[in-house]
Amino acid sequence: MTETGCLRVGTTAPDFSATAVYDQEFKDITLSGYRGKYVVLFFYPLDFTFVCPTEITAFSDRYDEFKAINTEVLGVSVDSQFSHLAWIQTDRKSGGVGDLTYPLVADLKKEISTAYNVLDPDAGIALRGLFIIDKEGIIQHSTINNLSFGRSVDETLRTLQAIQYVQSHPDEVCPAGWKPGDATMNPDPVKSKAYFEVH
Repeated sequence: MTETGCLRVGTTAPDFSATAVYDQEFKDITLSGYRGKYVVLFFYPLDFTFVCPTEITAFSDRYDEFKAINTEVLGVSVDSQFSHLAWIQTDRKSGGVGDLTYPLVADLKKEISTAYNVLDPDAGIALRGLFIIDKEGIIQHSTINNLSFGRSVDETLRTLQAIQYVQSHPDEVCPAGWKPGDATMNPDPVKSKAYFEVH
């Protein structure tokens, strides 16, 4: 775990060991166990709430798109693994999330939420933090939403694709709104003019 206040883009993501629920079974996982893959690590406040299931099911429904580009998705809340299991076993039409395509991690002791600086100490729950961690375990992107509004799977996927592109093309950068197939630019005062002349 990292000290509070030291977490930022470009630093190593705090490792953790925790129990997760995956395929309706309890599974012990570590973040470091995903080295070699990209990880979308997102926090949500609580099971059996309102905005949370819309995010969790949206990521699950689009999981194959993340898997196709060597990425794992992990959801984390301060609930126990037993609460996660009960929520997964509850049908979506009844406020549950149903079977998911990725693990839900239990953070009952709030150690992971604290390490990632997303814990709201007054409420005792995590804000909607989202971190994209690269294959080497380095945080490349982070966002934190307040409790009342959810995140975009499309934007998470787009950002992830941009990260992967610039990491595999170190002489290029991605302009605003870049999507795969769009033009990039060379981060050079002279060479960048080729992009700006067209766009």
